[in-house]
Order: sequence, then structure tokens, then C-alpha cells
Amino acid sequence: MDAANYLYLSALLFTIGAVGVVVRRNAIVVFMCVELMLNAANLAFVTFSRINGDLNGQVVAFFTMVVAACEVVVGLAIIVTIYRSRRSASVDDASLLKR
Repeated sequence: MDAANYLYLSALLFTIGAVGVVVRRNAIVVFMCVELMLNAANLAFVTFSRINGDLNGQVVAFFTMVVAACEVVVGLAIIVTIYRSRRSASVDDASLLKR
């Protein structure tokens, strides 16, 4: 397979994730779309690493996965807190936690 196919797939996945973040209101769906965008960026990093023949892109993709794992822990904790207090996982309810 050509490396351009992987880059097209990465761009498509990133676009789907960005549209999901902008359009959806459920916090869990928005959270999954952000994860999709991070995975699309990882695919692009690994593809460029493969094209250039070095490991720099793969190292960056590894650190991005570490950051994504930390984001999962913090993000799910926030979503569970919002759900417990408001019985809804809507993004609009997040501003109600200020009170």
C-alpha cells in the first residue's frame, strides 16, 4: 500500500472526529471523537516516520498515546462527576458545576 492511502485515512478519521466534537452534545460521544482525532494524528505520525525512515514519528505517537491514556482517566472522572450530580451526560450541563 502507498503511504498516501494512510494519510488519506488519517485525514478522514480526523475530519470525522472534528465534526463529532462540533456537532454532538453528549460528553461521552465528544470524548470518543477527541480520541479518534488523537488516533488519526498518531497514524499520520507513524506514516511520516515510515516515509522518512526514522523513529521520531513513532516516538511522538507513543507519547501521544500516553497523553491520551491520562486524558481518559481525567475525562471519564469529570464525565462521571457531571453524571452523578446532574443525571445527564450533556456537555451543556458542565457549566452548572460552577455553583
